[in-house]
Amino acid sequence: MREPEREDGRIRVLLVEDHPVVAEGIAAMLEDYPDLTIVGSVGSVGPVAAAVSQLSVDVALIDFRLPDGTGADAAGDVRAGAPSAGIVFLSGDDSDEIVLAAIEVGASSYLLKSAQASEIVDAIRSAARGEIIIPAEKITSALVRDRINARQRARQVALLGRLTPREREVLTHMIGGADNRTVADRLTISYATVRTHVRSILSKLEARSRLEAVARATDAEPPR
Repeated sequence: MREPEREDGRIRVLLVEDHPVVAEGIAAMLEDYPDLTIVGSVGSVGPVAAAVSQLSVDVALIDFRLPDGTGADAAGDVRAGAPSAGIVFLSGDDSDEIVLAAIEVGASSYLLKSAQASEIVDAIRSAARGEIIIPAEKITSALVRDRINARQRARQVALLGRLTPREREVLTHMIGGADNRTVADRLTISYATVRTHVRSILSKLEARSRLEAVARATDAEPPR
């Protein structure tokens, strides 16, 4: 574990939070702790790099949902400008997405926005010491589910690979909500031909309905 060197002994925190009221509340809360100080506050990913280059940051406390990106994007900019800075995520949900993003950027921890003040302070202090406090079982379960989802997406991609170019066109219109007659009009083909294509699509995608076929095609897309 590293012990950061600070002239006044306080942990310097950069806050990345797009909701002003939340940001003000967190800043006011941290003022009650003499070993912590907010050295800067920004509301989006954009200004993070400049803030890090101008400030001496020990820990970045980052909202995961930001108007121009994610907490992972902001953490990347923090890491680029201050490699030794600790990262703590804030989130409105406790999803695998947050956990995996935290793992990938080497974050110390992630917290729900409902966390107690003491939990936030402890997470900041741990991050400043270079400690990782994401529970091992949480990391393991998130990774397992991610691998399962990846295998499922790979299977869906393989099924989509069975479709002919025309069937892909028909499927694209199905995903957009078009019924068979609308698809026929748009592609200038007969209604009967569209029905034949739809039956073939369902068979190749191993789907029992149009809705299931659309769902399988959508599931094949990687998460954003």
